[in-house]
Amino acid sequence: MSITESDASTPPVQDTPDALLSPEDSAAKHARGRRAIRRLQRPIRAWLLLAQVLTLVSAILGVAPYVALVALGDVLLDAHRTGAPLDAIRAKTIIMWLIAAFLANLTSYFLALAITHFADLHLRARTREAILLRLAGAPLAWFDDSTSGRVRKAVQDDTVTVHTVIAHAPVDMFNAVVSPLALFAYAMLIDWRLGLLSIATIPLYALTYTATMRGMAEKTAQMDDKLAVVSSRMIEFASGISVVKAFGQVGRAHGRYMDAASSFVRFWRGWCIPLVSISSLSMSWISTPLVLLVNLGGGTAMIAAGWVDIPQVIATSLIALVLPRTINTVASIEWSYQLAGSAAVRLCDMLDTEQLPRPDRPLVPAGSSIRVENVSHTYASGDNGAAIHALTDITLTLPEGTVTALVGPSGSGKSTLAMLLARFADPTAGRITLGGVDLRDIDEGELYRRIAFVLQDSELLTSSIRANIALARPDATDEEIRDAARAAQIDDFVMSLPNGYDTVIGRDTHLSGGQAQRISIARALLRDAPVLVLDEATAMTDPESEADIQQALTALARGRTVVVIAHRPASVVGADQIVVLDSGRIAAVGSHEDLLDQPHYAALLRSTAARAPMEAPHE
Repeated sequence: MSITESDASTPPVQDTPDALLSPEDSAAKHARGRRAIRRLQRPIRAWLLLAQVLTLVSAILGVAPYVALVALGDVLLDAHRTGAPLDAIRAKTIIMWLIAAFLANLTSYFLALAITHFADLHLRARTREAILLRLAGAPLAWFDDSTSGRVRKAVQDDTVTVHTVIAHAPVDMFNAVVSPLALFAYAMLIDWRLGLLSIATIPLYALTYTATMRGMAEKTAQMDDKLAVVSSRMIEFASGISVVKAFGQVGRAHGRYMDAASSFVRFWRGWCIPLVSISSLSMSWISTPLVLLVNLGGGTAMIAAGWVDIPQVIATSLIALVLPRTINTVASIEWSYQLAGSAAVRLCDMLDTEQLPRPDRPLVPAGSSIRVENVSHTYASGDNGAAIHALTDITLTLPEGTVTALVGPSGSGKSTLAMLLARFADPTAGRITLGGVDLRDIDEGELYRRIAFVLQDSELLTSSIRANIALARPDATDEEIRDAARAAQIDDFVMSLPNGYDTVIGRDTHLSGGQAQRISIARALLRDAPVLVLDEATAMTDPESEADIQQALTALARGRTVVVIAHRPASVVGADQIVVLDSGRIAAVGSHEDLLDQPHYAALLRSTAARAPMEAPHE
């Protein structure tokens, strides 16, 4: 099974860092983590099985040193008791078998670990590739809700976090179970009384340790949530420090972080202080002095009774020292499972990212007219869990070669409609056609050769200005790049830089919001697509540049279908049609002159006029 296949038993997990999970929810989260780990392991399960077979061989061979110790002790005792010369040949044979078994033991264990590490590297690369391929097919609207930090954490951090449970746990956990069983079986074979003596303190350890593990899964999940809150508050405080200081809210913002940190400290102390005390008591039951006291003391009494020999007591005492170490390995790996569970769940969530459906038989549009037919769009849920109706029953025609402006108050649905026009997502109901073909029936590559867009937030690469503009057409000539830059009113600024179009953004220069937006506009213009979607593309520009850009866009609109989202209705008075949106519905459609008496449009004009004096000093 591919790791990208959805697991019905592993539902997507919604992180709620601000709310501490109940013990039941924490237990469910832990269980989901276990299922997610098993799902990630599926592609390499055969390799893990092979590693465990080698581990079994290694564990059985691990008994050899103790067998050799007893046999060699018998040889020495026989020579001492009989007064006969030491049987050197037999002693040498035992030592040679000991060395051979020891080397075979190390080799088997090394091969097992090597296999799991190579499997882990393969799985890590495969998982990252699967996530990136999954994200490549995700609706572009998904990236509005998923920060780059979340993607980076999954691709880089979480794949490393699960390393222990992939590369070590299958071998170490299996070895920690098989090895002590093999050693205990041999101790019982030597003498059942010595065998029982070798584990005499382990039941006491197990009873005490069980108390420390009670609620461990739930507490670990709660710790993960608490840390997420601390991280969220820290990022909130650090990233918004300039705004916080400007409004004199440093104490409040810092207080939110300190409250989260203090809450975590109280939780950690309340959990760990009693835990450390009980844990110390449990560890004392398997401490080396106590184990040796029990086994050597009891063994000495058995020797005096004539039940066993010295080599047998020494061998079982050494076995008694090894058994607690394997128990600690199990506990350590179990803790790793606790930590890796949340990372595995996040990886599976990425692998289950919603995909934009691809047409089985793509169709090619005939022209660039756009038709919106009874379109409604609902977001999955709001902060309180209620559905958000962004658009309701929108029907609209955007004729080929015309400019359509979308205006309306904040939250009216302008950006959502533009998002659907560029197929960043599919509408909940209804359909949108381009050239008479449903957007869902157009191949993605063909669609984005026909639609260019500029978003509200300019996304520029840390690369040269030339490379950023040519992203739309990598084969574009320098002159074509400059023509697009001139149309976007950015060429003069670029040529004023020491390195011109070779200037690296973010390293050689830092751009203002308006400059970055104009480079994004130049990139869209270079695409020369028949449909151009501008989502408040001039919001970050000064009035003079905005007027120049509007003139350039008017010239470019000839023969193209242009959709403009405008936050100032006055900037789109020349559009062929203006669509006024209000609360996700169309309030009016017409030219600027047609809409002057329309209540919603008139209200927008008055609102813009009222804000103009306040905006002027900043512009």
